Amino acid sequence: MRAMYEESIRAEFTHQTESFARNRIATAAETLDVVVDLVPEDREASWLEVACGPAAISRALTAKVGRVRGVDLTPAMVEKARDEAAMEGIGNAEFSVGDATALEFEDASFDGAVTRFSFHHIPAPQRVLEEMVRVVRPGGWVIVSDLLTDEDAEAQAWHQEIERLRDPSHWATPTPARLRAMGAAAGLEPESEQPIPIEIDYEDWLARGSGGEAAGELIDRLLEEAPPGAECFQVSGEPGQRRLLFRTMLLRWRRP
Repeated sequence: MRAMYEESIRAEFTHQTESFARNRIATAAETLDVVVDLVPEDREASWLEVACGPAAISRALTAKVGRVRGVDLTPAMVEKARDEAAMEGIGNAEFSVGDATALEFEDASFDGAVTRFSFHHIPAPQRVLEEMVRVVRPGGWVIVSDLLTDEDAEAQAWHQEIERLRDPSHWATPTPARLRAMGAAAGLEPESEQPIPIEIDYEDWLARGSGGEAAGELIDRLLEEAPPGAECFQVSGEPGQRRLLFRTMLLRWRRP
């Protein structure tokens, strides 16, 4: 079962390698700069990006810290990260294929760890967070940014149906309460929490997912049936010019 799911993630993000690297949700200031701003500037520090994808976060961090290591389950994404870093002349970042639920690094190897938009693809996000905590030194930082779903159960189920139709590797978008509970269960001390809405082109979002083209009509029908409590996933506008509003959460914790 695990091998099948990992293959689903690799297949999906191999499909999205180029488009994901350029899409607004990955590169917008409200999802990129705000994460980087939470990392203290320290030219001696070492940071880890988990599920790094094309490494937009890692590459931005190299101007603030001494060394960055990025890991991702999808080889095509790791190669993309290496290519992008090489084109930018970055020499203090290294990227490798790795399992976020079983990181290859020793305890307390890093001053901080960050992951963005990964938990909703992972069946065991708590395990990933615990691994991030393990490899960060006491007093170091753990930063997580992810999409949100509604606390309302009906709205949550409706949202997940749409996400899974568009992207078969989607697992479950967390609620704000779930993210807070995960940090507490991992023994982390909360430092900051920031809800961030982001609006993107709906048709572009749909097309990037491997299931989007085939499931477009079904997703349209689901959009017409949006429950009253649906606030974290909203589509507006006319076909061909539709906009998608996501809600995201950015959290920074400290390891005691």
